[in-house]
Amino acid sequence: MQTGKRWNIALPSPAAQALADRLRTSPLIAQILINRGLVDADECARFLSPSLKYLHEPSQIPGITQAAARIVQAIGQRQKVIIYGDYDVDGITATATLWHAIRLLGGQAEYYIPHRLDEGYGLNSEAIAQICADGAGLIISVDCGITALAEADLARERGVDLIITDHHEWRWSNADGLARPVLPRAHTIVHPRLGPDGTPATCTYPNPNLCGSGVAFKLAWAIGQAHGNALRVSDSFRSFLIEATALAALGTVADVVPLTGENRMLVHFGLGGLKESRLLGIRALIESAGLTGRKLDSYHVGFLLAPRLNACGRMGHAREAVEMLTTADAARAREIATYLEQQNRQRQELEKQIFEQATRQVIELGMDKDDWRGIVLAAEGWHAGVIGIVASRIVGRFNKPTIMVSLSNGHGHGSGRSIPGFHLARALSACGEHLETHGGHEMAAGLRLQSGKLEQFRRAFREYAAGELPPEMLTPELRIDAVAALRQINVPLVLDLARLGPFGTANPRPLIACMNVELAAAPRRVGRSGDHLQFVVRQDGTSIKCIAFNHGHLFERLAPGARLNLAAEPTINEYNDRRDVQLEVKDVQLV
Repeated sequence: MQTGKRWNIALPSPAAQALADRLRTSPLIAQILINRGLVDADECARFLSPSLKYLHEPSQIPGITQAAARIVQAIGQRQKVIIYGDYDVDGITATATLWHAIRLLGGQAEYYIPHRLDEGYGLNSEAIAQICADGAGLIISVDCGITALAEADLARERGVDLIITDHHEWRWSNADGLARPVLPRAHTIVHPRLGPDGTPATCTYPNPNLCGSGVAFKLAWAIGQAHGNALRVSDSFRSFLIEATALAALGTVADVVPLTGENRMLVHFGLGGLKESRLLGIRALIESAGLTGRKLDSYHVGFLLAPRLNACGRMGHAREAVEMLTTADAARAREIATYLEQQNRQRQELEKQIFEQATRQVIELGMDKDDWRGIVLAAEGWHAGVIGIVASRIVGRFNKPTIMVSLSNGHGHGSGRSIPGFHLARALSACGEHLETHGGHEMAAGLRLQSGKLEQFRRAFREYAAGELPPEMLTPELRIDAVAALRQINVPLVLDLARLGPFGTANPRPLIACMNVELAAAPRRVGRSGDHLQFVVRQDGTSIKCIAFNHGHLFERLAPGARLNLAAEPTINEYNDRRDVQLEVKDVQLV
């Protein structure tokens, strides 16, 4: 029995045993490290024992030293600094980070967050004009701005310096037959993937995958250095930076950037900092999620905390989330956190309704068929703040890059999500003639179009996807780290595997294949609708309990004594003061 997933089992490395001996760990851990691209023993040791001392110096990001100097000048001259953020978690936390940094050093910092539905993503000319008219001495964009050509020119015309900090894809020009980036004429651009000459070809920064809050963290660090005119920041500012890793962790996990290298270190320390945070807004957010006192991991951030912050920008206005993380006192922070919880519940209800409608549309239009490799869905009345999440769920259901478009008054607001190997922002650029605006990165992007151009865009996107996606990429792939016998999977091993976290994009939870195990007894359906299965497998005298979420449909096909191949994540189940290994099964093959 095959379940329609491709198993890609990593080949055993002949270097695993020697690396395990150097690291004093198991060959299985060493094999997983090698699978993650880590082969040098010192590099592996740093991976297993992260330290903030391994963070890269901010000065390695082109433009950041110049940007920090201009911000310190603004602080010294008491100029009003406006931080122009974005309405998602990455933008919210980036805004809060720079606000705290500038305020801590005595600066006059305020923030501006555009309304998702009324203004859309990124800088807009009307807002820039108003900010300039209101006396801003300096504007700093966070998590946006790299495509804001006209807006940067407007700020320049009004005599206000604009510093752009971003990590998204820039615009390209092919005017002379060569692809070149087209960048805004800002005072300074801080972008981890651009080189000293302003082109990606010369990028030398070791971590090009910083998200918006990561870039803001690095800029805050550089501001502290510039303010003290030294590489070492003051003790008080160092304490702030350690506190700010919690904000960086929220943004990094929520923005689904690779959790490797520097990103992983920021999240590792930020997760610990979340629990102990002195920021009233973070404490209120954690309390509203029922996580006070809990040890937090990337799951808690990605599925419990981040959705609450995001809900504000999706359902209303994200400035309240920024207020919670900046100016709010304890009572106001709790009030906003409660409001975010209510907004998140409304978002969940809307998401469920739109997902059902979108799924029907996929099937009715035949987009579930193999010859349709890029999905574009649209409808009047879909809430523009929710369609991005629904796009993620459609990708999960059909494993195809998906664009969801909310239509209203002759225009469409779209949000898309992708699959590994398909660069969504570049796909939109290829279809740009049918769009009013577009932007984003490899796995997520947004757009605006005229309703009358929808069908042309849908055809163009489908054709582009057909040329970029070979048929095998439409079958979900399971990347399996190693094959292991049941006797190898015990509590010490699972605890050792936990050292490989925090887990996320590019550093997933280790997935182990257990081959030719025996089903000890009939499985049991669990869950409110019987959607999940519990069962026990055995092999050579070792038995392990299993939980297979969303595999209830296999109940009738699994008989006692059946021989199975399992792809599973080893976990620890704690019950009545006992700790037992449990396999969280991701896929089943009947041998």
